[in-house]
Amino acid sequence: MLLLEIVETSRKISETRARLRKIAALTDLLRRSRPEEVRIVVAYLSGELLQGRIGIGPATLRGAFPDTHLPAPTLTLGQVDQTLERVAELRGTGSTRERGALLSGLLAQATREEQGFLARLILGELRQGALEGVMVEAIARAAQVPASEVRRALMLSGDLSEVAQAALSAGSTGLRRFSIQLFRPLQPMLAETAEKVGDVFERFERAALEYKLDGARVQVHRSGNEMRVYTRRLNDVTGAVPELVEQLRRLPLHEFILDGETLALRPDGKPHPFQVTMRRFGRRRDVERLRQQLPLSTYFFDILYLDGQDLIDLATDERIAALASALPDNLLVPRTIAGTAQEAELFLERALAAGHEGLMAKSLDAAYEAGRRGRTWLKLKPSHTLDLVVLAAEWGSGRRRGWLSNLHLGARDPGRGGFVMLGKTFKGLDDQTLAWQTERLQALEVARDAYTVYVRPELVAEIAFDGVQASAKYPGGLALRFARLRRYRFDKDASEADTIDSVRALHGQA
Repeated sequence: MLLLEIVETSRKISETRARLRKIAALTDLLRRSRPEEVRIVVAYLSGELLQGRIGIGPATLRGAFPDTHLPAPTLTLGQVDQTLERVAELRGTGSTRERGALLSGLLAQATREEQGFLARLILGELRQGALEGVMVEAIARAAQVPASEVRRALMLSGDLSEVAQAALSAGSTGLRRFSIQLFRPLQPMLAETAEKVGDVFERFERAALEYKLDGARVQVHRSGNEMRVYTRRLNDVTGAVPELVEQLRRLPLHEFILDGETLALRPDGKPHPFQVTMRRFGRRRDVERLRQQLPLSTYFFDILYLDGQDLIDLATDERIAALASALPDNLLVPRTIAGTAQEAELFLERALAAGHEGLMAKSLDAAYEAGRRGRTWLKLKPSHTLDLVVLAAEWGSGRRRGWLSNLHLGARDPGRGGFVMLGKTFKGLDDQTLAWQTERLQALEVARDAYTVYVRPELVAEIAFDGVQASAKYPGGLALRFARLRRYRFDKDASEADTIDSVRALHGQA
């Protein structure tokens, strides 16, 4: 299959908002794919490489970009995948230069449209609307199997490309080979957001309420003395968390899969910011030194497998009972069962007083829906807001093409004058807002480049966010976490925007 067929399908699905049209385009391409191409097709149209990260950043990509392109397509999927595999394998002295040379050779064989697609794919910036749910439906149609079978296989394997290959090559029989296996991590179950406590009891008559911990999600697999710890992204981080491994190895259990959070606590028992906890991950050296400086505490909220028994289809209250019987209290997340908003409000106050983000609310009779943002789990956490000034906006892609979408946000700096950038957001923008801000921001334009329009700092926006973290990326050394537009403040001008000192106070730097 030519790469161009992927590129054209990507363009089709990015240009339509209709879910059924996206599914139809993906289904058609999957049916035309050869067995050895299916995994590549699914990965690329999901915006990923089979090789994961391959050590190519924007600077290397710019340096490798050729001055020419081919007028007609000749590049095959196999050629692309083989080249990227070679790039991913390079290590040691001179590897950066070799990566650039291989990449340059690959791009020189591509058309202009293919070059643009490959650049976005390699940098992880391919936003085209082929979301996981859409791809699951397309795989099911192409393989003529129920979508529920594809979703369950994905839940158990965590690899959509692998599931697609099994479905298209062997149908339901191929999908049935996926089952819970120790040391093959499952995608974690995710939660929807509740705006207020009352929302929980509009959906659930009674609910399990847990502290929402701002730590690193961990899934722990054990068989005898062998143990592995995986992150939310299913990466193996066992070597980074020796105290967690040692603690669980002392338990009189043989086999299990546990779901929980690990986080670094201050001397007063309150959690460090998420970014501080994350210093413990991604390091291969100095693990023991970091362990002494920043010990981790781990709390589990679910159990998926215990001594040969698959528990994911059990109801929440049954899994809670199994977890409580398997682990000591000091390893369990604080939890209560509530049936009223008043009970939940009191528990939320306790969670916030202990320094945690908020609450998780879970249906008592729900199964564990791995890899899905289920309606049976809700997260409830108060958000902060700041009035910030829009400094620039980036042109959107996909269905937002032609609109200014990604806002650059700044806080007022009364000491030095001007504004300090705190991050970007494209969230919270409906079509009406996108259309309005595109026109308004161009009226405030002072400069632009190929991607961004820079504006006079006059427009004030109320921005909701979940926290403030240290960041070397921005001049003020701080960035907002999960920022989203709540509304524009037409009643305020830039001189009334919040200051960088207010942001520092939120981060504890006042």
